[in-house]
Amino acid sequence: MNKVILLRYGELHLKGKNRGYFEKILIKNIEEKLSVYNCKLDVYRGRYIIHNIDEQVISDITSDLTKVFGLYSLSIGYETESEVDKIFEVSKQFVRSGSFKVDTHRADKNYPLTSVEMSALIGEKLLDAYDDLKVDLHNPDFVIYIDIRETGKTYVFCDKIKCAGGMPLGSAGKGLLLLSGGIDSPVAGYMMSKRGLKLDAIHFFSYPYTSEAAKQKVIKLAGEMAPYCGSVNLVLVPFAKIQEAIHKYCHSNYMITLVRRAMMRIAERVAIIRDCGCLVNGESLGQVASQTLESLNVTQSVIKRLPVLRPLIGMDKEEIVEISEKIGTYATSILPYEDCCTVFLPDNPVTRPRIEFAEAEEAKIVDYDKLLEEALSGIEVLKI
Repeated sequence: MNKVILLRYGELHLKGKNRGYFEKILIKNIEEKLSVYNCKLDVYRGRYIIHNIDEQVISDITSDLTKVFGLYSLSIGYETESEVDKIFEVSKQFVRSGSFKVDTHRADKNYPLTSVEMSALIGEKLLDAYDDLKVDLHNPDFVIYIDIRETGKTYVFCDKIKCAGGMPLGSAGKGLLLLSGGIDSPVAGYMMSKRGLKLDAIHFFSYPYTSEAAKQKVIKLAGEMAPYCGSVNLVLVPFAKIQEAIHKYCHSNYMITLVRRAMMRIAERVAIIRDCGCLVNGESLGQVASQTLESLNVTQSVIKRLPVLRPLIGMDKEEIVEISEKIGTYATSILPYEDCCTVFLPDNPVTRPRIEFAEAEEAKIVDYDKLLEEALSGIEVLKI
């Protein structure tokens, strides 16, 4: 018998004639994760099976695979010949104390025993071999799964380890994530990657008002997202001159609104240049002054060509923090390094801005278009 890892996908079952497209991307993503290990992925009619596994790294392999979007679950099991005695010997590897049941799937319809007959036979043999075992078909302490394939091989396993789910990364195109350095935006990137969206990211920094440590924090966040979201092209935009101009020429209570409008203008242009089909941000309705319905409307009104996706829009902070902790970005997100959104903060930011007022304030800024162009010409791109 040979140790194997069995992989299962979820939503791809619903894709009908298009399933092949999604499977091709999923297989590519799995192979990329496995490329650092000396093992082999085989695909048999929707069954993904990993062979030639080094026992010393099996926990690393399973940990990496649980982060592959499109995979629903995996199991560590054994491959054996489809003979009753050999299947029984392998099944003994999974016996624990307490109650059990055997669950057989017979893909090979020419096999002489039905699924029910095989489950009953193996269960009976296990009861004879272990005095302290008992059968419970409804609420067992553990289940031994037997998968009889058309290839003459059978796979036996017990536990099903939950994976990331969702759709294969890259199957839904590419988007540009506004990555601020806080808790919300990495979670927003994770949520959209789970729906198959490959990401580039954009970050606005305001040196010397923000430190090099703040910039490095965002680079670290992009790296912490990579196990789920893949490699990220991080676009760093110098933003200090724009903020200085807004602070100098405009009413202070519109400061945040105007800053976010400038960010959205630049982000849309960068997204189009980088062939991204949407913008993604971590806004949650009503969480702060810049995320009221009126603020979202005024901010988004500068976007002309691309949709803005807000996967966290209906979530509360506790839900967002829970996901942040799960994906490993929370500890970095709460590091006390300022970002550009904290520069020149007004005492009383407007919570119900109006588009005509925002446009009137922007008209006061000398050489506004030139400042936007300078920011675009000064970008730096890092592959994380």
